Amino acid sequence: MKLFRAFVAGLLFVAPIVCEEYHCTKDKKCESGCCRLEPDGTGNCGLGPTFCGKGNCTSTCDELSECDPGWGSKWSKSEKCPLNVCCSEYGFCGTTPSFCKGNVPTSPSCSGGSSSDARTIGYYEGWNMERSCDTMIPEDIPLGYYTHINFAFVLIDPDTFTIAPMEGDVSKLYTRVTGLKAAQPGLKVWISVGGWAMNDPGPTQTTFSDLAASEDAQEKFFNSLISFMIANNFDGVDLDWEYPVAEDRGGKPADKENFSTFLQNLRHALDQSGMPERPGLSITIPSSYWYLRGFDIVKIDPIIDFFNIMSYDIHGTWDSSENSVGPLARAHTNLTEIEESMQLLWRNNIDPARVVLGLGFYGRTPGCPFSGGGKPGPCTNTTGILSAIEIRKVVAGGAKITLDSTAAVKVITWDDDQWVSYDDGETMKMKIEYANSRCLGGTMAWAVDLDDGTTIEELGADLDRPKFPTYDPDIFDPNSDDNTDLGT
Repeated sequence: MKLFRAFVAGLLFVAPIVCEEYHCTKDKKCESGCCRLEPDGTGNCGLGPTFCGKGNCTSTCDELSECDPGWGSKWSKSEKCPLNVCCSEYGFCGTTPSFCKGNVPTSPSCSGGSSSDARTIGYYEGWNMERSCDTMIPEDIPLGYYTHINFAFVLIDPDTFTIAPMEGDVSKLYTRVTGLKAAQPGLKVWISVGGWAMNDPGPTQTTFSDLAASEDAQEKFFNSLISFMIANNFDGVDLDWEYPVAEDRGGKPADKENFSTFLQNLRHALDQSGMPERPGLSITIPSSYWYLRGFDIVKIDPIIDFFNIMSYDIHGTWDSSENSVGPLARAHTNLTEIEESMQLLWRNNIDPARVVLGLGFYGRTPGCPFSGGGKPGPCTNTTGILSAIEIRKVVAGGAKITLDSTAAVKVITWDDDQWVSYDDGETMKMKIEYANSRCLGGTMAWAVDLDDGTTIEELGADLDRPKFPTYDPDIFDPNSDDNTDLGT
């Protein structure tokens, strides 16, 4: 689960229309495609037999199209596009009208329903205790709103393929979070494995790929995971691999097939674990086509309990290096783009009841246009990010608020050059209404500890669930060894 970034390179694609980058000459090769020269020495770049065929092509003649629009497998990498998106007449994959020519998937529709009430999942950042302020100990997690708490994260040792805690004293918090089940009957607490940083350059970058490719490694991991879950009273496991196949994230081509096989093996191991109740299994998925195409969601769908779609961090400072986006301020969560990403699921007949919509309890501050992230918050202390708590303080200081009702997001500006997009109770209600209209099976929030309880209270105002005290001294012993050094 990436608070820091979810790269979105993928719902709007570039077709080989005639522009400077698609021109070639005898001495200038095509950046993409095959070069076909005209008698006057000018040339254009393209794909398929018209450009790449013998007698037509003069350079880079081995280029293949992403998909086959009808000119045959000889000229294409694949017959169809990943995720069943549309193949344009030029052999490129995309979802916009110029690609699909009216071929739009039928979206699920529910009128006046409350399907998303089925699950309200909150991710709890174990490392939040390292912040200088606005920390949240487990006993302060608001109860009665969440059906699930996902503890983020544990890692995987790249050498032994066993569960490895994050650095610091995070491991002391496991049983304090699972202990909340005593205060809220029916609450499920899952462990989330992985996270964005696990696939950053370093010793664990290929660990998921290596694990998914090896039955021996999987056996070690399954035994370690199940022992860990039993010892700490976790009810399920959420896998956050960011991202299979993606070369820029340490992925390998075999990941797509291996991941679905790995999940099937994990499901079997969990079912044979002997735990009192059937352990839950979910995965996080990106909202961008670029990364989602590395997941075989059709094969994965019947294996897991649900998908958690990261429908936030759609934009951020990383856009500055993308030619198709550029360094312009855009909201990191946007209902229009969320709808586009959901269509990737509907194209593959994914049951909406097994899809959980992601909400962000934080804001993004790229600037407008930006040269970098906005000022770090006093507690999150990360350039370009403010927690919901920090945003409320900025608003209280007189920041100008603008509502984009189409995108279902708010923007505040202050100090002449500071800008942040965020959700509050009003815009989250819009997103929940959207989730219900699409028959989705829940919402999930990143992250519980970025809120002081205000946002989830607004979010859960209409939920028909009993509220519970967040701290009961008869249940939580402040003198317990587990409570020392991390706040009580």
